[in-house]
Amino acid sequence: MAPFRPPADPTTRELLRLASTSLASRRALLTGALGVGAAGALAACAPPPPPAGGAAKVELPTDRSATEKVVRWSNWDAYMDKDDSGNHYPTLEAFEKKSGIKVTYSVDVDDNDSYVNKVAPQLRAKQDIKTDIFVLTDWMANRVIREGLVQPLELIQMPNAGNLLEPLKEVSFDPGRQYSLTWQTGFAGIGYNRRKVGRELKTIEDLWAPNLKGRVSVLSEMRDTVGLIMQSQGVDLGKAFTKDQFQAGLDEVDKRISDGNIRRVKGNSYISDLKSGNAVAGIVWSGDLFALRSETEDDDWQFVIPESGGTIWSDNMMIPITSTHRRNAERVMNYYYDPKVAAQVAAWVNYVCPVQGAQAEMEKIDPELAKSPFIFPDAAYIREKNIQGFVALSPEEDQEYSALWQKVVGN
Repeated sequence: MAPFRPPADPTTRELLRLASTSLASRRALLTGALGVGAAGALAACAPPPPPAGGAAKVELPTDRSATEKVVRWSNWDAYMDKDDSGNHYPTLEAFEKKSGIKVTYSVDVDDNDSYVNKVAPQLRAKQDIKTDIFVLTDWMANRVIREGLVQPLELIQMPNAGNLLEPLKEVSFDPGRQYSLTWQTGFAGIGYNRRKVGRELKTIEDLWAPNLKGRVSVLSEMRDTVGLIMQSQGVDLGKAFTKDQFQAGLDEVDKRISDGNIRRVKGNSYISDLKSGNAVAGIVWSGDLFALRSETEDDDWQFVIPESGGTIWSDNMMIPITSTHRRNAERVMNYYYDPKVAAQVAAWVNYVCPVQGAQAEMEKIDPELAKSPFIFPDAAYIREKNIQGFVALSPEEDQEYSALWQKVVGN
């Protein structure tokens, strides 16, 4: 097989140059709390462009938004602002009051593969999946757009969509943003509890220490776990690499599972292992560690970019092909692209915000947070920490390497 292609998409290069306009922090926890390696990063993973002709043609269902004032939203855990009780979503409730639309918000996306494998057969059969918005990572967004499993957006009905950061407006998986809008972006690195581990963790190899055996969790997202391990093996994710280099990363995961170093390979539910103490370290997503630190009130939870580098990604809101509430869903998306609302969400979820103007709104909330290097990393920081997007895969490569990954992790 030919070597992998690097992410030549100009969007990725521009994002690395700008690394801009983002917000994050769970109240005051970001100011110096999680270490220099915790700066947020804005980037796209630059999936391959769709095949000639673009996305498949779609037949849209009748929209019932005018008579059915509802929206059903599927999202990842710890990805929406909550109140202090943890039982309410303030921005969602404000939208409901303002619009008269009832939002059913479900935390049922654990990872991209498991979610799409569950709903794709129904979408292909044009069956309702009881969801009007779902949130998927760039590379999976590429798949569902290409297969015609999502509806085009009526951008003329979404004036706030113009607040999307300029570098994110043209992405290879969705030219012109006809089918998707970015929800949040972030990166993967090492998370650990300093007290329970007993020392600082700085490298991927540190996770395999004898005293951590069976107490490490890694992500089921191939591009994050294998990407970080490949970086630790000296592979530059920003340049072409070979199948053998990819296989070496897989072999390391396989070895660490077989040797008992890795306790679990999990999606977003890995957080439960960290909360319970069954795992004390792992390969994690940045914002989750801020959430964990806040929810447990334990300042020993740390997030760092490994010395060999970190990975970057973004997640996107889309409307499934079977949704009969497209207009209502677009109103939700438009609402969350109001900079004031985006700032409120970003202050809780701790991921980089894709909405132009949100930084200025954060300055009104907390000027210190608005200046935090964790929230607004610059291009120099991204280069210094070797934060990279996983190389774009062709559909054939995607299928082959995903199958190899699933074989290793036992799914």
